[in-house]
Amino acid sequence: MSSRRLYPDKPMVGVGVLISEEDRYLIIKRAVEPDKGLWSIPGGMVEIGERASDAAVREAKEETGLDVEITGLLDVVDKIIREEDGRIRFHFVILDYRASPTGGDLQAASDALDARWVTAEEFPDYELSPTLIEMLKRVDIWPEA
Repeated sequence: MSSRRLYPDKPMVGVGVLISEEDRYLIIKRAVEPDKGLWSIPGGMVEIGERASDAAVREAKEETGLDVEITGLLDVVDKIIREEDGRIRFHFVILDYRASPTGGDLQAASDALDARWVTAEEFPDYELSPTLIEMLKRVDIWPEA
């Protein structure tokens, strides 16, 4: 059984965490592929034997320094990236959770180059990952034009 992220032989299970406080959302600038250099939400892979919601809490802490409380499942995202020849470069099934901060100090760490609190109206000002934009639109957080 392979656990390769690049050119996998099966889908990988990941989590994302939309952390919100008042009218602000936390976004991070990704340090690794896929979507390296783009803004997204904290997240990563579920480890063997780990509950998805626990992985979301762990990834939030690793990437932002914040402790969070999961408040619900927000969306399920299929992220499939193909090469020009059709080979699958990445294939993730991502469970996106909603969360509230409960402690810690915000700092970009682990797989994040930067971390910022933004309002929904500010989302278009950032180069967000395409899957994040799709998710924000599906859950009615993306600002109306």
